[in-house]
Amino acid sequence: METEVQQEQYNDFSSAEAVAAIEGSDSENLPKLPPTQESESQWQLITRELTNFWQEFSQNFNKFFQAYKPLLINLAWLFAAVVAVRVILAVLDAINDIPLAQPVLELVGISYTTWFVFRYLLKDSTRQELVAEIDSVRKQILG
Repeated sequence: METEVQQEQYNDFSSAEAVAAIEGSDSENLPKLPPTQESESQWQLITRELTNFWQEFSQNFNKFFQAYKPLLINLAWLFAAVVAVRVILAVLDAINDIPLAQPVLELVGISYTTWFVFRYLLKDSTRQELVAEIDSVRKQILG
């Protein structure tokens, strides 16, 4: 019973007096709130932040690359050379695992070295021929 009486008093108070209080109030003296801004959704906020990050990243990367371009190119060549040497060594190791391949290749190498010594290095005239041939190849490559 008490709850019904309290509820009736609350309903009477909230409806009649509240409307009267609102209608009779002086709105000029009330503090003004700043206009509400449309809040960004979380997805729009994340998208905007990612866009800003990628723009700054690309600008910084371009500046870094321009500043250290020769160093980066040299490092790339060094890395490529190391990879090439490792591949060549792996191929040679695989060939050496084949039975009789290693002795045959050693025999070929010794034979070619012997031929080269007898062909170009024993006589003075053939050494001059070798020097002339090396100079002509050098001129073709370097211009």
